[in-house]
Amino acid sequence: MAEALLDVVLKNLNSHIQKELATFWNVNKEIEKLSSILTTIKSVLEDAEQKQITNQALKVWLQKLKDTACVLDDILDECSIKSSQLGYEGKNFTPSNQVNTCSLTFLNPKKMLFHYKVGKKVKEIRERLDQIAEERQKFHLQEGIVERGTEVVESRQTSSIIAQPRVYGRDEDREKIVEFLLRHASDCDELSVYSIVGIGGVGKTTLAQLVFNDEGVSRHFDLLIWICVSKNFRGRRILHSIIESASKQSYNVLDLDPTQKQIQELLQSKRYLLVLDDVWNEDQEKWDKLKSILVFGSKGSSILVTTRLRNVASIMGTIPTHHLSSLSEDDCWSLFKQRAFGPYREENVEFVAINKEIVKKCGGLPLAAKTLGGLLRFKNEEKDWLHVKESDLEFTGG
Repeated sequence: MAEALLDVVLKNLNSHIQKELATFWNVNKEIEKLSSILTTIKSVLEDAEQKQITNQALKVWLQKLKDTACVLDDILDECSIKSSQLGYEGKNFTPSNQVNTCSLTFLNPKKMLFHYKVGKKVKEIRERLDQIAEERQKFHLQEGIVERGTEVVESRQTSSIIAQPRVYGRDEDREKIVEFLLRHASDCDELSVYSIVGIGGVGKTTLAQLVFNDEGVSRHFDLLIWICVSKNFRGRRILHSIIESASKQSYNVLDLDPTQKQIQELLQSKRYLLVLDDVWNEDQEKWDKLKSILVFGSKGSSILVTTRLRNVASIMGTIPTHHLSSLSEDDCWSLFKQRAFGPYREENVEFVAINKEIVKKCGGLPLAAKTLGGLLRFKNEEKDWLHVKESDLEFTGG
């Protein structure tokens, strides 16, 4: 989430807004510093997003970063709007005319005041980001844990297989989605796109797996296809994965036209369910291009999307979004016990109070409960459990 937000802010800094701000007194230097700081912080965000699950201090740091980035984005929007009102719109700001533009500003009190306010705000934000960047060092975050090329980071890979013996607290969510796919979507002439939205670790992928493996769903659809998209939304890679999943054969053709024809042939007259898991793409054009190729299925074909971002759901979805909430404390406790004690080991009653305090730190997030339960599974003595509780265990997932 934080990384997606920083992408937006960096894009704004490098857009026409930057050209406008570059004409302000010394603001261009602050912009360069801001861009550098944000780029530096962004390089460790992948690691931070993962480690915040077991570190409350890191979660607070990420929230501080997101809050500051939002303020900066608001300043940039305000600058863009105000610049248009003051007559900057449409002007071509270049180094050659920057001096003349700034000189003329002295003749316009409104522009002078606007320049001063913007410069002050940008400097304050830069100082706050400086502090945030310095604070990151105490977390010992690794740089460069991001996707490169067409690869997806191993830890972000998902599949349709449900990895845990029992899923708690998602029966109602599963029934609602299955109901839509089997009844309402069947009557739709257009391709239905159903989006599951929720914060990281809340169980979006697990819910999609429950739906994907539902017996009624298996009988209803001719084709079931699962694609892990992640942050690298490449339409051609997705199409190749669909072909390989549907045909059970590898596919290496690079040209779009034969790929599109192959998709049409595979989906023609078939009612299919396609799961696009962990989608981050907010580019409407990319989605429209992909969707135009996926309309070849028969009536009732559906796409199930999981994403952290509401914008993604708004862009892709054709029906109201399914917002996935946290687990109840009882369900979170049951999941924690499943991981901490296993199917055959009896729960140690001496540590129940400690366990429940730890579960409260999960914030209702299944990923947090599973991770903490796994960490504590082989703790045999109370002092070991207390040590985990009192160290940096503050667990409120991502």
